[in-house]
Amino acid sequence: MDYSDTKIAYKISIVSIIVNFLLTIFKLFAGIVGKSGAMISDAIHSASDVFSTFIVMIGIHLSKKECDDDHEYGHERYECVAAIILATLLGYTGIEIGWSGYKKIVSNEEIVIPKTIALISALISILTKEAMFWYTRHGAKKINSSALMADAWHHRSDALSSIGAFIGILGARIGYPILEPIATILISFCILYATYEIFIDATNKMVDKSCDKETEEKIRQITLNQEGVISIDWLSTRLFGSKIYVDIEFSAKGDLTLTEAHGIAAKVHDEIETQMPYVKHCMVHVNPK
Repeated sequence: MDYSDTKIAYKISIVSIIVNFLLTIFKLFAGIVGKSGAMISDAIHSASDVFSTFIVMIGIHLSKKECDDDHEYGHERYECVAAIILATLLGYTGIEIGWSGYKKIVSNEEIVIPKTIALISALISILTKEAMFWYTRHGAKKINSSALMADAWHHRSDALSSIGAFIGILGARIGYPILEPIATILISFCILYATYEIFIDATNKMVDKSCDKETEEKIRQITLNQEGVISIDWLSTRLFGSKIYVDIEFSAKGDLTLTEAHGIAAKVHDEIETQMPYVKHCMVHVNPK
């Protein structure tokens, strides 16, 4: 992750912290005044998102550190660690939301009818958090950030939680309070599925998983387009945090001088790293044919 990518990540994270802080205050106020336990719980969820975003910022800060004697390949995987931590928090949130819905179904506790302000607060929260999801997701895809993508899904989980609160408040006001716990349980499954996808993506980047076939095909085409390359003999790729490592062997004419063969290899190396900015390093080997 270069300097411009880091600036984008920090900007999104700061916006996220400010939005979540303001939403926490607003939802807590609406929950207390509107007599809505669902909205108070939703406020606590927003407060937890502030903490989650700080984890993202720490992970991104550590991942951009330069190589050193103890980490000669860089620190990109710290971002994966941050994503795994966020996935764990997101999973815990999903389980808690689902469990709270289940307890409300099996208990016979009397439900207080919330006021209109709680309903309005839930709607504002849904719209705001969904907008933050798309804003953060766009930035995460732009800079290929696992941690930022995990934070985006944290926004989505908050939006889903607010949908549950909205349905519950509306249901209670029109005489169907059972709608809230049912919606809450369904929402928890959506959150847990998002958790699974974030965890798998971060884990793949920790265990040197190969790139997708489309990425590898692009590397092959770049290589074959270089003058002097006859065929590709071997290609291996691996994910390393937000970066990619490439090892490639290709054939060239056997009567080339060492200088000529080196020139072709250097061209292949430079073109792959230029056309594919997320390739951190490309190792090239030339075979005579």
